Amino acid sequence: MAELHVELVAADRQVWSGKASLVVARTSSGDIGVMPGHQPLLGVLQSGPVTIRTTGESGDGTVVAAVHGGFISFADNKLSLLAEVAELSDEIDVQRAERALERAKSEADAAAERRADVRLRAVTGVH
Repeated sequence: MAELHVELVAADRQVWSGKASLVVARTSSGDIGVMPGHQPLLGVLQSGPVTIRTTGESGDGTVVAAVHGGFISFADNKLSLLAEVAELSDEIDVQRAERALERAKSEADAAAERRADVRLRAVTGVH
């Protein structure tokens, strides 16, 4: 099976690295799915969940991350997601994210509301 190498990097750390059969991310042009052999691309990431269908030694699985801004680049079966902020779904404190969402709604802070919503969607799998 063909694979692509994926690097998900935030401004402060490497978030995830490994092999995948499919990555779905939200860009300024809409949602995009990248599979092995995809045409080269460079795009702007929007806030949203990134879903990585993993392959390799640990078996097939799914990694989901909440990503806020950045860039996506693909060439030669290497996909780079360079995010301003990124959190894996298992790193997100659901109760804290729910409180942040309620606070953002009460303060009418659309950007904070979007960030909190993305974090919750990454955890719950609702895209």
